[in-house]
Amino acid sequence: MAVSVRLDPLLEKELELAAKRLGVSKSQFIVTALEQALGRKNPYELYLSVQEATPGYALGTDTAQAVRLAAGGAAGTGSTSDTIRQMLQQRHQAESQDWLLRKGAGGAEEGAA
Repeated sequence: MAVSVRLDPLLEKELELAAKRLGVSKSQFIVTALEQALGRKNPYELYLSVQEATPGYALGTDTAQAVRLAAGGAAGTGSTSDTIRQMLQQRHQAESQDWLLRKGAGGAEEGAA
């Protein structure tokens, strides 16, 4: 069903920009806004249904545990920033050693020539 609505020019421009920013048509933007205003699409209910569909997921927890486990530590020990710092230091040491080995190998090749 088609409905005509008169909008203030400034409001129409805001509508146009918001729809463009979201990558939807003005019509779809208005339909979504009406559904939300009428309670047919509640973002909080959608959030809850997604949480129920993915049990055991807590925001931030999995990331912190993954970082600790990747560093070889047990989950729940130390702070995340300390763990990341350790991982970066280990990586830096390994890359520095690789660089020195490559530099040494390059120098040996030049001396043999």
